[in-house]
Amino acid sequence: MYGCNVKTIKLFCKFIIQFRKRVNKLRSFLVVLTISLISFCAFGQVGINTTTPLSMLDINGNLSVKTVTLTGSATPTLINDGVYISVRPMATDQEFRLPNPASFPGRIYVIRNIQNSITAMITTSGGLLFPKNSTVGSAQIYMFEGNLRTVIVISDGINWTYIN
Repeated sequence: MYGCNVKTIKLFCKFIIQFRKRVNKLRSFLVVLTISLISFCAFGQVGINTTTPLSMLDINGNLSVKTVTLTGSATPTLINDGVYISVRPMATDQEFRLPNPASFPGRIYVIRNIQNSITAMITTSGGLLFPKNSTVGSAQIYMFEGNLRTVIVISDGINWTYIN
C-alpha cells in the first residue's frame, strides 16, 4: 500500500473501533432523548415556578390577566379582548355584546359595571346566557347596583353561563 505499514493499519483499525463505539453511544443517547421528548409531549404538563406540575398548567405564584375598560356607544360594544372587563355604559341599558360562544369554547370573562347609576345590558352574538344552576337562559342580562354588578361568564361552546 502507498506508504502504509503495519503500525498505520493498526492505528486506523483502532480509530474505526473507537468511532463505532462512539456512534453506538450517540445512538443510545438519541434513543433516550427521543423517548424523553415523547413522554414530555404525551404528558404535556407545564409548571411555572414548580418542577412538579400537577395539571396541564400549574402556576405556583400569582396570575395577572389583561384588563380592559369598554365605554358604551350608540351601537353594541363588542367584548372581544381582555379577561377582566370594566364596562362603562353612558346611557341606560347600553349593550355590551359577548362573542359567539361556539367560536370560543372555554373562554372566561370577568365583567364589572363600573357606573354607579347606569344599567349595562350584556348580550351574546350566539346562544343564550344561563345563570348558574339553571336550565332557563335569556338573550340578555342587566347589570346595575344591587343586581349583577360583577359577573363571571364562561363559554361551554354553545352558550354562556354566568356566575355572580
